[in-house]
Amino acid sequence: MWVVGAGLAGAELSLQLARRGIPVRLFEMKPHRRTPAQVSDGYAELVCSNSFRANSIENAVGAIKEEMRIAGSVLMQIADECAVPAGGALAVDRERFSAEVTRVLEAEPDIEVYNREVTELPSSEEVADVVVATGPLTSPTLSESIRMAAGGAEKLYFYDAIAPIVAADSIDESVVFRASRYGKGEGADYLNCPLDAEDYARFIADLDAAEKVTPRAFEEAKYFEGCLPIEVMAARGPDTLRFGCMKPVGLDDPRTGRRPHAVVQLRAENREGTAYNLVGFQTRLKWSAQKEVFRRIPGLENAEFLRFGSIHRNTYLDAPRLLDRANRLKGVPHVRFAGQITGVEGYVESTASGLLLGLRMAAERLGIEFVEPPAASAMGALHRHVRGEDRLERDPHVPSNVHWGMVPALPGRVPKKERKRRYGERAVEEFGSWWRGLPLTNVCEPDRAAVG
Repeated sequence: MWVVGAGLAGAELSLQLARRGIPVRLFEMKPHRRTPAQVSDGYAELVCSNSFRANSIENAVGAIKEEMRIAGSVLMQIADECAVPAGGALAVDRERFSAEVTRVLEAEPDIEVYNREVTELPSSEEVADVVVATGPLTSPTLSESIRMAAGGAEKLYFYDAIAPIVAADSIDESVVFRASRYGKGEGADYLNCPLDAEDYARFIADLDAAEKVTPRAFEEAKYFEGCLPIEVMAARGPDTLRFGCMKPVGLDDPRTGRRPHAVVQLRAENREGTAYNLVGFQTRLKWSAQKEVFRRIPGLENAEFLRFGSIHRNTYLDAPRLLDRANRLKGVPHVRFAGQITGVEGYVESTASGLLLGLRMAAERLGIEFVEPPAASAMGALHRHVRGEDRLERDPHVPSNVHWGMVPALPGRVPKKERKRRYGERAVEEFGSWWRGLPLTNVCEPDRAAVG
């Protein structure tokens, strides 16, 4: 068994297998080579912030962390041991965290660590099973090998262009109107936020003044024309957006009978219609700036953001088209993928991806039937995202953090103030029931030496 990449997904997966007696050869190109984002030689390096985000199960990322603890995530245990004060979030001392993951991997008797770069996918004659967990900055040589195995450049992407997603029940439908341009489709596929000339001018000024994320050197000025940040498009001229993603043509407001000066269109993100994305609003605005600027759009004053917009360098697969349910590359079944390269975002989600695939592969090796976690659990929702089951077929696969818009809606009428708590309680309860029915014991060692 080969695992390529000792990041969060690769480390978790390797430990899940090795601690069940399944030997792993773990390949990591550090210390001989690093990606442009890495600064240390440690494994499971946290390259951006030191935060694993919210701990409360009212938040989907908090619920998935609790599910990972239930399932015996080794990295989650280490994160808890390396925690630093962070209010309602789980943040860690990143150097201690990486050092401890490195120590545990190197001390595990069933893991052989090879510090060398894998530049191409091995053949099935060389190795029966290989998992690629090389993260969002997979090296150009290995990326090319993956691209060739996947059957074409259009199936391996190199940039995220992600628009924000907001909760449907936080949109003011007394202000927005339902309509498709010229009545196409079902005639009401979109929610439309109408802007008059004053609203539009203020929005353009807000975009110009808002604080942006500074791109790192390897991300600078490499946008595709079709996925430019909205603030870059706005800077090309005051009317650029009115003739682009905010054009009002064919969208008369039924309450006034007139065409707005501009519109912001929102499109359903899931089949249940509980989440909507802002069409064309991929952006480099900081999260706090997105809240401030986008909440000034008519109808979005109280918008609850399930995912913020972004554009950044990221190598990822068109997983719904290329991978089967066991994350195997169709046509090359000895190769599997885990972590961000499958289209998940964030430290927690990457680790969870490695955990879930590690559990599946351990079950396969041990002759245990593997049933996927329930759709209502946060981990099940993340797997559904990789499978493309949480989105409408017309929408492309784009990387995402876990959020409640991925899970089935709660049955019946649930008061809005109770909804997140109910989602979280249901997720953890259903995941716990699933785990108890899966005959795989936890692998964390309670007597393991404390973090130094």
